[in-house]
Amino acid sequence: MDILFIADPLDRFKIYKDSTYAMMAEAARRGHTLFACEPQHLAWTGGDVEANVYRFQIVGDEADGHRDNWYVPDAVAPRALKSFGAVLMRKDPPFDMEYVTSTWLLELAERGGARIFNKPQSIRDHSEKLAIGEFPQFVAPTLVTRDPARLRAFHDQHGDVILKPLDGMGGIGVFRVKPDGMNLGSIIEMLSHDGARSVMAQKFIPEIKDGDKRILLIGGEPVPYSLARIPQGNEVRGNLAAGGLGRAQPLTAHDNLIARTVAPVLAARGLLLVGLDAIGDWLTEVNVTSPTCFREIMDQTGFDVAAMFIDALERAVG
Repeated sequence: MDILFIADPLDRFKIYKDSTYAMMAEAARRGHTLFACEPQHLAWTGGDVEANVYRFQIVGDEADGHRDNWYVPDAVAPRALKSFGAVLMRKDPPFDMEYVTSTWLLELAERGGARIFNKPQSIRDHSEKLAIGEFPQFVAPTLVTRDPARLRAFHDQHGDVILKPLDGMGGIGVFRVKPDGMNLGSIIEMLSHDGARSVMAQKFIPEIKDGDKRILLIGGEPVPYSLARIPQGNEVRGNLAAGGLGRAQPLTAHDNLIARTVAPVLAARGLLLVGLDAIGDWLTEVNVTSPTCFREIMDQTGFDVAAMFIDALERAVG
């Protein structure tokens, strides 16, 4: 099967930790043919949606996860998306208007027969922060608003809160405000752009000391291990991009309850791969754009997350 990965430039991959690379390597081992492009290479021609793509091969010793020259590309050529066995949208956020435009183009391609994962409409319709609102039984006290007075009242009520933008990733723009309210006004002004943009506020969950858990759902089933991303030093953020330490661990009974409640709902919407974030017993995010943490779980537990994903992909395309 020909598989197209719509992703960031391959020469920027850190393959020792990149989940998309793990998918690629497993697909190649099974004999699938790999192609790549970036979102800006998509085009609607008035008929088909096509992209300037290139075929590539993985080269070198796969045991060397730090090699720079890990792929060899062929020449770039235009090709209709419907001609691929599967198209994987793996572009990292930010989720801006260009990302939204990419989902519109991918929807046109889908109507023409392309098989795209995750489903473009579902990517667009699921705010990674606000999607938790569909599962309120698992959500800690939370507020989303652009109203500074409401944000201040939420802090007054809960004392210790986290404030973050709705379109961030990797822990960027995440602030903790303790009961003394230090810098609360400045943080609200900055995150809300003086009331022009909505902000999420959540009651601080002390269990963050044990990690912000990434729970992967693949084809409607949970991976049996999470990756607890544990803040280091005085940092409140567990994100690996913010210096968090990743520790793989079996799902708890409550992790399983969350996963098995959420998984079938999202799988039915064409979301083949989902990354839930949980702190303690609380669901904090539902990541659908480019969920990660394959490599860390694979390396620490031996459970082959990439194989589980390609199994699910092969089933999905029949």
